Amino acid sequence: MKIRKTVAEDLTEIRELLVDLGYPCDPALLRRRMAEMSADQTEDLLVAEGEAGRVLAVISIHYVPQLPLAGDFARISYFCVGAGARSRGLGRTIEAEVVRRATARKCDRIELHCHSRRVDAHRFYQARGYIEAPKYFVKHLTTTRAGA
Repeated sequence: MKIRKTVAEDLTEIRELLVDLGYPCDPALLRRRMAEMSADQTEDLLVAEGEAGRVLAVISIHYVPQLPLAGDFARISYFCVGAGARSRGLGRTIEAEVVRRATARKCDRIELHCHSRRVDAHRFYQARGYIEAPKYFVKHLTTTRAGA
């Protein structure tokens, strides 16, 4: 298994992973977002590639500066492991790579949001030292969730 930055050719397999977890996923929007994220130095968009070259997982990481503090923080915004690749250590390997990258950038923490229905994912994160931080406020600015 190899963890690498995404390339445009990963689009179809990344889309499948996102759709599998219930995310709406317009291919044109996904293509644009992948290009934007790949060009942005404050973001990492990574895939885990299996032996046959198939994309098994995708993760997006955003590095956010903190105005009064020296260190940034890392935010995992999407972490999708394909159903056939779960419970094999792949998620642990990818999460360890996120920790490595965040540490190298001198981040002081990693944050993520995980929907309440993803109970198995909660156990995964807790086993890796993540703690629940229950205050999370959202103000929706548009009625569409698919993007522009």
